[in-house]
Amino acid sequence: MIEFGLDTFGDISRDAAGRPLTAAQTIRNVVAQAELADSVGIDFFGVGEHHRAEFAVSAPEIVLAAIAGRTSRIRLGTAVTVLSSDDPVRVFERFATLDAVSGGRAEVVLGRGSFVESFPLFGYDLRDYEALFEEKLDLFVELLKEQPVTWSGTMRPALENADVFPKTENGLRTWVGVGGSPESVLRVARHGLGLMLAIIGGPAARFAPLVELYHRSVATLGTQAHPIAVHSPGHIAATDEEAWEAAYPGFESMNNTIGRERGWPPYSRARFQNDVGPAGAVYAGSPERVAQKIADTMRTLGVSRFDLKYASGPIGHDEMMRSIELYGTEVIPRVRELLA
Repeated sequence: MIEFGLDTFGDISRDAAGRPLTAAQTIRNVVAQAELADSVGIDFFGVGEHHRAEFAVSAPEIVLAAIAGRTSRIRLGTAVTVLSSDDPVRVFERFATLDAVSGGRAEVVLGRGSFVESFPLFGYDLRDYEALFEEKLDLFVELLKEQPVTWSGTMRPALENADVFPKTENGLRTWVGVGGSPESVLRVARHGLGLMLAIIGGPAARFAPLVELYHRSVATLGTQAHPIAVHSPGHIAATDEEAWEAAYPGFESMNNTIGRERGWPPYSRARFQNDVGPAGAVYAGSPERVAQKIADTMRTLGVSRFDLKYASGPIGHDEMMRSIELYGTEVIPRVRELLA
């Protein structure tokens, strides 16, 4: 079954006068955006976790619970939950609770975190970056069995026949977000979880070896195969030019803000135009352009889900709402048609 989702990090956007919104208003807008996504038939809505000024959401499960009370069918999850700086038991409890209040619509995307503010904030040493995720993912997989757990490691106290509540009614769908590391793909295959590929730069085709590696590893290890998904940024408007003019300032602002911290060169309009082209990972343009590009990515990689990160930087709420509407009413039906 082919699925289509939306992801947001709760980027702080701007009002009509160009003034930054408060985090509180941004969060309320995210809830309204999810309501619209539910009404236009989108399959999934994901909210990311961050702990920095550019993003409003640090507790996505609470935002998702609010969304659950105002939607009826759309699946709800994260994009991503930073498991390395959290406790696996508490993560499972929160999502099992979300699953209950949403009527079985919860799922979780786990990740190591490309932003690292949560590590010092919660008392973790960045030198343990890899070990923390490996060990905590191992425990989380045990918790997914929803049976008493006996477990020991080096990063947290051991558990002895520990039972965790509440239980879910039909299990908790779990993915792991991967940015391009073969070692990460092998980890996902070993644990028998869903693979979420974060493609935020370059052509989608360069991720084909990772998809092949996942399938080959699952077959070799004898673990359970799960769907593979893609997460990529974009924006949709009536025409290509309208979409590009609306999206570029946000991409420029976000890339330059993060780039100053990571040593990236300044973002430019020329680079943006390359990113929205066939060789780039930005899905911005008219409904037909975006649909063609999504369909090409899904064919090339053989994936069954595409999640569009529809918010990037200070793009306005009204523009995001129109983008969501076009994604649900025009892009998704067209992609289904192209893939039929």
